Amino acid sequence: MSESVNLPALGESVTEGTVTRWLKQVGERVEVDEPLLEVSTDKVDTEIPSPVAGVIEEILVAEDETVEVGTALVKIGDGSGGGDAPASEEPAESEPAESAPAESEPAQDETAAPASEAPAEAAPQTTEKAPAAEEPASTEQEEAPAAAEEAPPAPAEEPSVEAPAKEETPASAPAAEETAAPSASDEAAPAASEDDSDDSQAGYLTPLVRKLANERGVDLSTITGTGVGGRIRKQDVLAASEKATSEAPAAETSATSSTPLEVSPLRGTTVPMSRLRKVIAERAVQSMQSSAQLTSVVEVDVTAVANFRNSVKDEFLDKTGTKLSFLPFFALAAAEALTAHPIINATIEDNSIVYPAQENISIAVDTERGLLTPVIRDAASLDIAGLAGEIADLAARTRDNKLTPDELSGGTFTLTNTGSRGALFDTPVVFLPQSAILGTGIVTKRPVVISDANGDSIAIRSMVYLALSYDHRIVDGADAAGFLVDMKKRLEAGDFADKLGI
Repeated sequence: MSESVNLPALGESVTEGTVTRWLKQVGERVEVDEPLLEVSTDKVDTEIPSPVAGVIEEILVAEDETVEVGTALVKIGDGSGGGDAPASEEPAESEPAESAPAESEPAQDETAAPASEAPAEAAPQTTEKAPAAEEPASTEQEEAPAAAEEAPPAPAEEPSVEAPAKEETPASAPAAEETAAPSASDEAAPAASEDDSDDSQAGYLTPLVRKLANERGVDLSTITGTGVGGRIRKQDVLAASEKATSEAPAAETSATSSTPLEVSPLRGTTVPMSRLRKVIAERAVQSMQSSAQLTSVVEVDVTAVANFRNSVKDEFLDKTGTKLSFLPFFALAAAEALTAHPIINATIEDNSIVYPAQENISIAVDTERGLLTPVIRDAASLDIAGLAGEIADLAARTRDNKLTPDELSGGTFTLTNTGSRGALFDTPVVFLPQSAILGTGIVTKRPVVISDANGDSIAIRSMVYLALSYDHRIVDGADAAGFLVDMKKRLEAGDFADKLGI
């Protein structure tokens, strides 16, 4: 006796799905809840578990075929090996049919393991048979990035990118250049201006030595003087400077050198677009053709956020088990600004503007299958810990293909962390029906002008660009600027102690 397995409902708005891969073939045994096939919908790619145990008798829907919800996909028999099943088979197949029960016994023993081990067995098959078309998207790194934080896929992270690790590059480059380019006037300074024998006190430094050390960036406390009584001479400073100059290029070379890029096997090939890629392409073109999009950008000094984050990240990790990146701070500031600027969170329905009662923020996650945007519900009600946990959880389950379609729908605003890949900023595309999307660039240290009660000065600060793309049909430039400025004020104040949540 056989039983048909139908395509189940995969979400409120999902009416059809495409069979992308069969994980079991005719004659193989499947257990209850064991992955049977993979299905792609407009929302998500997912595995369909078997509702019954038995042997695959007939596959009714071929790979790459699209069917409606409720369509029969496969017939599964009880695998008893009784007279009914063999009778329907060709005589030539009677020999394999008789050996099938023997082969199914080891499989049955293996599947008797806890159900939690089933995904682990199915995973290698998925990886082995992954379509070549999806390989370019495998640049994802866990935080990671996270995300946003970037650790071998990221994270998560977040998406992510661990931005603080990259903050050192801009600051260190000028220092290396300055060290490597001594001025001609320094070299021409007369040696007679320093008397090596006039003073025998080791702690005494002539003005020339101090000036030269300052110009060359030499730390005098690290130098052992060769003058009388251990006094530091001009020659000592020059020697230390030359040593630093010779070491700097070597350090820079080792830091920047890398192994040659691996040549992609996709070069010179033609592969079909996955269903998810087709959906993304169609929606992107539709959004660009149906809405009037433009982008506004502000520059934000997040030094206060960086300092606060550094002071609590270890405790945060201990108490929550989640790494603290910049993304939760951006998400919190955005959620708070959305409550004050609801037009950024609004949608267009016919000739009306709908203002949602909640701020449901979609988080862009890069996966091997393409870009997906799981949703954080009611983001304005969460603190930093809550947002960080949601981001990490959604990013991990998105990459592991464990999301439900409903978790990818209902977003009212999108946050994309393009800085996780090192970009200063970009002009992200708004996907309808949403009216805005915020791109956060890389957080990087660089010199900026600071104005305070003492006047203007130059200081090294942690800076980031925030780029808001919006639908000009309902959002004006003043609305976008007001939203961005409120985010800027919130982040530059850096007052998140009461919102940390630990």
